[in-house]
Amino acid sequence: MAAYNRSNSPFGDREQARESASDAFVPNPICRLELQKEERIQSPCESEMTGNSSVVRQDLIRLSEPIRVSLSEAQYNPPEGANVSIKSVLESLLPNKVTSSNLETTEEEIRREIRDFCLCCAALTSAQVESGDLLSWIPRQLSAAAKATVEQLSRDYFRDLDENKLGRIREIGVDFASVPDERKLVVELMPEVIPLLKGTIKESSIDATDDGDEIYAASARTPVAYAIIAAYQFRWFVTQVCGGLDDSLGYSWKVYWFSVVLCCSFFVFQVDYPHLGKLCALVIPCALTALDHWSPEVKGQGMISIIHLVKNVNAAELGVYEDVILDLCCRNIAFGDEIWHLVVEMSVLLVTRTQRRNPRSPWFERMLNEMLSHLERQPRNKERSTAWLQLIEPVLDDMGLVLLAHFRRIFPLLFQWMHSDDDELVLLVLQRIYTIIKLTWIRNTPYVERLVDELTVTYKEAALRRGREVIRTHIVQILILLQQCKGLQFEEAWKKHRDDPNLTSLTAFLGLGITDPAAVKKCASISQ
Repeated sequence: MAAYNRSNSPFGDREQARESASDAFVPNPICRLELQKEERIQSPCESEMTGNSSVVRQDLIRLSEPIRVSLSEAQYNPPEGANVSIKSVLESLLPNKVTSSNLETTEEEIRREIRDFCLCCAALTSAQVESGDLLSWIPRQLSAAAKATVEQLSRDYFRDLDENKLGRIREIGVDFASVPDERKLVVELMPEVIPLLKGTIKESSIDATDDGDEIYAASARTPVAYAIIAAYQFRWFVTQVCGGLDDSLGYSWKVYWFSVVLCCSFFVFQVDYPHLGKLCALVIPCALTALDHWSPEVKGQGMISIIHLVKNVNAAELGVYEDVILDLCCRNIAFGDEIWHLVVEMSVLLVTRTQRRNPRSPWFERMLNEMLSHLERQPRNKERSTAWLQLIEPVLDDMGLVLLAHFRRIFPLLFQWMHSDDDELVLLVLQRIYTIIKLTWIRNTPYVERLVDELTVTYKEAALRRGREVIRTHIVQILILLQQCKGLQFEEAWKKHRDDPNLTSLTAFLGLGITDPAAVKKCASISQ
């Protein structure tokens, strides 16, 4: 087993202490945290933060020691085929007690140790949030302790600073004095860490014309362990202010990219409103790099970051990135089922936040058409249709009458899903149909008669369902709304069903013109 050069590691260059890495473990020259002076992003309050190096060093050693002990005691069995121990990589990020006790340790070295320690805690804390198999070996107690330790380190780090020196970080526009003490360290480190993590993601990105061999080559450029840690850290820094990843790729690809973006998103989640809006220029480029990647894990975590970002900023703060993100949303809609629910949530949130006052916006048109095309390819895919029906309501509300132009594609899908054997899916279909009728009164459309026919069939099918009563209640509500808005056209469509012995109570009810909710529920509860 050959030792690897710590100076080339993306996690610092303090010492070459690990001799256990595989010969195949090639250092990553892109994401090294040992930056050249001309590349390093200087923090506006760096000199103030490192004013008392002796106290900072003591705090760091004191707080990191319990993490070191717990991590060393954690049981870890490397997955088959892994050429690097994730546990060893995490341990290498902890401050060295011998080095840190040296009075000649420079402020730059102390900052690097603090940064590496925060990166270690970022990965450990990420194990609390759907980390799959990659970090499943990390005890929950250790994850919770890592999160609490970073918060305490942040408090201690800024404890003795003059409040007048914590005014505004001019370069990123954050009012530092208004940032909670437990998050100040995260905000302080973001300008330095996020570009590095963005570089790691970019390292294995490929052009749209590249083939599978290019993907394989890209995945091999950076050691798997480095990428794992980098991804969890990006997530912690950028998104502690979400996310589940799907275990769909082979180990080497999955490990690499799962970690790259997860770390990105983790850092995002550490910051929320109003501070996140000031960091858009820093966070969005990294998230866009993730969205443009070939890996579903990377894309997924980039989407989680964007979702969190859009929820915590106003539309104006998205600025010049608005169209770029919307374009990437549309291009990712058909990417795959692993991230379908995330791309729909991100797309719906972004288009409704940025285009709300313009229902005829081409972004509504393009996005809805892309989604419908993807749904039409596999209309019987229950997970795909359920996720779309759960999330699409805000788009329907904002588009309003413009939905009429999409009826020829929407209704055939709804009619097919209406007869699913899944009660939840049927209810979602009925809820969306009610919304569409309420918004459009389905004017100038040939679908009224077909809709009445499909609803009556579903009403009778409900007799054998567990959710019979609630399904029938929704159907009755839709029929009442159709009766109100279509009048004679509805009556004409209902004629063929009036003599159906299985619909006697429903026919009588509609003939009375009752709209009281209690009466509607009573009618639906009658067993036919």
